[in-house]
Amino acid sequence: MEREFMEYDVVVVGAGPAGLSAACRLKQLQPDVSVCVVEKGSEVGAHILSGAVLEPTALTELFPDWKERQTPLHTAVSEDNIYLMQSGESAMSIPNLFAPYTMHNEGNYIISLGNLCRWLAEQAEALEVEVFPGFTAAEVLFDDNNCVAGIITGDMGVGVNGEEKDSYTPGMELRAKYTLFAEGCRGHLGKQLIEHYKLDEGKDPQHYGIGIKELWKIPADKHKQGLVVHSAGWPLSESGSAGGGFLYHFEDNQVAVGLITDLSYSNPHVSPFDEFQRYKHHPKIAQYLDGGERIAYGARAITKGGLQSQPKMHFAGGLLIGDDAGTLNFAKIKGSHTAMKSGMVAAEVVSKALQAGSAQTDLVEFEQAYKESWAYKELHAQRNFGPAQHKWGNFLGSAYAFIDMNIFRGALPWTLRDPKPDYAQMVPAKDAKPINYPKPDNKLSFDKLSSVFLSNTNHEEDQPVHLKLIDPSLPIDKNLPLYNEPAQRYCPAGVYEVVEDAAGKRFQINAQNCVHCKTCDIKDPLQNITWVPPEGGGGPNYPNM
Repeated sequence: MEREFMEYDVVVVGAGPAGLSAACRLKQLQPDVSVCVVEKGSEVGAHILSGAVLEPTALTELFPDWKERQTPLHTAVSEDNIYLMQSGESAMSIPNLFAPYTMHNEGNYIISLGNLCRWLAEQAEALEVEVFPGFTAAEVLFDDNNCVAGIITGDMGVGVNGEEKDSYTPGMELRAKYTLFAEGCRGHLGKQLIEHYKLDEGKDPQHYGIGIKELWKIPADKHKQGLVVHSAGWPLSESGSAGGGFLYHFEDNQVAVGLITDLSYSNPHVSPFDEFQRYKHHPKIAQYLDGGERIAYGARAITKGGLQSQPKMHFAGGLLIGDDAGTLNFAKIKGSHTAMKSGMVAAEVVSKALQAGSAQTDLVEFEQAYKESWAYKELHAQRNFGPAQHKWGNFLGSAYAFIDMNIFRGALPWTLRDPKPDYAQMVPAKDAKPINYPKPDNKLSFDKLSSVFLSNTNHEEDQPVHLKLIDPSLPIDKNLPLYNEPAQRYCPAGVYEVVEDAAGKRFQINAQNCVHCKTCDIKDPLQNITWVPPEGGGGPNYPNM
């Protein structure tokens, strides 16, 4: 079909730290270049969720005067506590001396990444970047030479039956000389581009975790502004799963508490949501939350495979940046600084290409520029942390990491591999230990639906379901008998249910609940679920996450 179009020098997909940093850096280098940023959330920051402790290295490079610009960095880290949770009652404190140095947070800040992105968008707009929230990048626009030539935004006003409603507005082509894909973890266009151009050839499969997070307002006498708490072990250790928890004290008597569950877990009875609810009852965590009020909830997958899983980031007409390419440093449990740096390197390479009069070329020079950056060097030095955790578990894996990183500074002459994808780790339900999760007490632990309510999630109900089943028969015919249909448990928002009525069992998708975490797209053992963007503006609306 013929579509209206707009032309830019550069189109950026995603208003996260990578995309906005790229846009700002481009305009700093070339004020006359035309740049637009497309964001699927209803506003910048609406879909941003992270712990988050920020290492300000990239921010300082991008805006050396950020402290004078009223940047929302208000809480410097004052103390690090690290625990090995041995059971639901006991925990061993790990002295900082014996922790991998990547877990030390001197000079870092406890922040809301959503608020930082809102601030970055303001800086971008002041530089005359056009920022378009509420618009999905639905398709990649290819030219006749198989080069990326921009994106097509999603149609608006399509009914659940696929028919055009009275409000129908077709998507628009946003054409670009270069397109930067910064969609975050498991970006749906990034996923397509990796497959289309075979960008992951020779790489380990990408690995993921699901991070579930809540914001709490706690009594002033329990609040310790600047305190960072990290943990490993219980409750995930009971099912042989890996991951870790966090609790960060920032301003206004608020804390962020969360649990990251590695999606490499094998027991199909595991529910990351319920593991998180249990986690909050541990005395080391409950001591801060008791008497407090839960004020926000959210969930998001994270990309944690490291360099071994990082695809080639350049292709004809564009680049993958940030967590679309997997730049998160899992050894630090941080990715904002490396995502920002990847976007800044991309901007510098694209700027040189534009100045030379190029368009839709394969920016092969990005690879060398990225390898020369501190972000790549950091990821290379800490490349073995994730595989060691998968190979030997939290305790022995962390012991290896201490030797590798603290003593040898990542210079050991080998690279550990992790060749089995997360979705292939699951064992049949009959071979796994069932897990009976306690009912929520509605003081520290809660159910999924009340949690989703706090995420402010909303979708236009009369629209096509954005969670696509390649074969609609597989959930009941295969996943239910083999794995007790794990989508019921790995989804943190109650999207998937097995419902039984007079006609028998059926697989129900409650798409309205979806918080866009992408876990289903990653963990389904038959790879039968594909997440595609719903109508623009739909999904969570996270405040201060």
